[in-house]
Amino acid sequence: MLTNNKFRTLLIALAATSLMACQTGPSDSELEAEKNAQAEAAQEQAQQEQARAEAERVRVEAAKAEQMQRAQEMAEEMKNELVNQNVIYFDFDRSTIKSDFASVLRKHAEYLVKNPSQVVVIEGHADQRGTPEYNIALGERRGKAVENFFLTEGVSASQLSVVSFGEEKPAVMGASEYAMAQNRRAVVVYQ
Repeated sequence: MLTNNKFRTLLIALAATSLMACQTGPSDSELEAEKNAQAEAAQEQAQQEQARAEAERVRVEAAKAEQMQRAQEMAEEMKNELVNQNVIYFDFDRSTIKSDFASVLRKHAEYLVKNPSQVVVIEGHADQRGTPEYNIALGERRGKAVENFFLTEGVSASQLSVVSFGEEKPAVMGASEYAMAQNRRAVVVYQ
């Protein structure tokens, strides 16, 4: 039979073996290495997210810039078209806007409303019939008629100014009916 000492030694060995078998978890260095790996993975994921967010921000800014460029180009095209349609003709001794020109004036007004920094000068003109003083007043009334049209269409008064040249700046020289008809006008001049 086993002696007491041998029995005790066997029990201690058995207990130590059992304890060693139960302690199968990772060591402190393994736990530290796992923590470091998780931290590196989280940091890498955060950097990837940040890079994706930055790429998206750059894409959005580029799209906005392209959209603004297109809007500016369209506004410039519209302005160029309007500059070529900037003369409004009037009947003899009248300052009433003809219905033929209402659509053209609406296009000008629409452009001015969309571009509040754009300023125009409305020049009023008359043919050579009448006194110079009368023609200056008539040119002023014609310019004011166009200005009032713009104001009713929503254009800001700060965008508009009126000047009358009367008969001083004829578009066509001569005394023919055609020449005089070409001189009875208001001109929208973009600044």
